[in-house]
Amino acid sequence: MNSNPICEMLGIEYPIIQGGMAWIADADLAAAVSNAGGLGLIAAMNSNGEQLRAQIIRAKELTDKPFGVNLMLMSPYIDEAVEVVCEEKIKVVTTGAGNPAKYMEKLRGAGVKVICVVASVALAVMVERMGASAVVAEGCESGGHVGDTTTMALVPQVVDAVNIPVIAAGGIADGRGMAAAFMLGAKAVQMGTRFLTARECNVHDNYKEKVLKAKDRDTIVTGKTLGHPVRALKNRMTRNFQAKELDPNVTPDELEKMGAGALRLAAIDGDVKMGSCMCGQIAGLVNSEGTCEEIVTGIYRDALALLSKSAEEVVWEK
Repeated sequence: MNSNPICEMLGIEYPIIQGGMAWIADADLAAAVSNAGGLGLIAAMNSNGEQLRAQIIRAKELTDKPFGVNLMLMSPYIDEAVEVVCEEKIKVVTTGAGNPAKYMEKLRGAGVKVICVVASVALAVMVERMGASAVVAEGCESGGHVGDTTTMALVPQVVDAVNIPVIAAGGIADGRGMAAAFMLGAKAVQMGTRFLTARECNVHDNYKEKVLKAKDRDTIVTGKTLGHPVRALKNRMTRNFQAKELDPNVTPDELEKMGAGALRLAAIDGDVKMGSCMCGQIAGLVNSEGTCEEIVTGIYRDALALLSKSAEEVVWEK
């Protein structure tokens, strides 16, 4: 991994990227991950240009290491966000929730590396043709908006289909997950859920506690009927949403209103009963806090140890 293409491309020490979680991935978390040797990301989400600029300026005050911005392409302020990213000379963005085609020329012209989050082989091939520098192959185990294919199945198929580096995401929270991702052909990993319990993460303590207490079957996917399924921890909100989603008398508009503002309610206000605690299936494995440095270096160290001795432990039976 000494010549890791993602590390070389982004100027980072460890091939670990922090997910761009809306209402959670702020300048403090991004800077802490970057200072630890990974790549921190600021979530642009629905922020206007000046709000995003303020976060970027703060991150620059907290770190001299590379960090990036996650662009939500369906944001009403996406044009402003792209302009700010170029003006502030951000070196890398990840994109999701939409088609990046409109912004590729401008971003690449400004020297920005564009890494697209994809949930299918077809999307990976499409964004490679557009000029993406890498892709994040995100399996349905991840938190937040999800696709249909698991990480184990998606990553090797994407690796075989494109010529740019592939970053694995979804269901990765320790060295075992990272080692598995590299065995599947990924060159780096992206993690969101693991950083929810980082000491530098400003998500509400109620949210952190719910993640720490989560078990393997404590997440649920809702919103499939709306065309944008979301994985979150089970609570009163998700049970209500699921019941309404199965009710033929409830309209899509009513469902959309139920979900509006739910993530902020949990992440900022700490209402983990009626808010949406977006979280991946791997939450059951996240049972401790820690600094970003402890998380990044620990996972990388454990992954290296596993990869170095894996061949010695394999027993082939005839």
